[in-house]
Amino acid sequence: MKNIAVLVSGGGTNLQALIDAEKRGETGNGKITCVISSKEDAYALERAKNNGIKTIVLKRKDYLDVASYSKAMAETLKAENADLVVYAGFMTILDEQVCNAFPYKMINVHPALIPSFCGKGFYGLHVHEAALAKGVKLSGATVHFVTEECDGGPIILQKAVEVKNGDTPETLQKRIMEEAEWKILPYAVKLFCDDKIEIRNGLAVVSE
Repeated sequence: MKNIAVLVSGGGTNLQALIDAEKRGETGNGKITCVISSKEDAYALERAKNNGIKTIVLKRKDYLDVASYSKAMAETLKAENADLVVYAGFMTILDEQVCNAFPYKMINVHPALIPSFCGKGFYGLHVHEAALAKGVKLSGATVHFVTEECDGGPIILQKAVEVKNGDTPETLQKRIMEEAEWKILPYAVKLFCDDKIEIRNGLAVVSE
């Protein structure tokens, strides 16, 4: 059984999707063993506690810089024997120390179809504002491995979602979460935990 550590900063809706998937037996050979938050008041911590999952608060403001915070995070993840690290609304920057400690063992869900609307500055509602400003007819979500390059790691899964006339950033965000993020993130976790993802020539190849 693989140990899954989930990193959070806010409400934890993606964490809840993972918890619900695990309860349905849909995370394969994986179990959420701890939730680590960069903020002490993140509601995601309550979701974890309500489901008997260990919580750790590693406050960003307690550390002088990104390097010292990243070192502490890497050490914490190692101490928790994490086999897979999942970013679930984790809004704090980590440096290469963590990626190097967990190569191709960290995944993130991004609320757009990478390589569109991704990279530095594209997070939260900013992603959906940019998509609507461009007039795209399809958006969606991408699960990818976390590397040093922001949103640049190998793509594991993607799911498209229709952009509708009259959409606001908020309505589009909600539809993408419900129709894409909450579905493909747990599935990607299952694929990883069941050893169904292989890296070939820098690309993630999924065998289902």
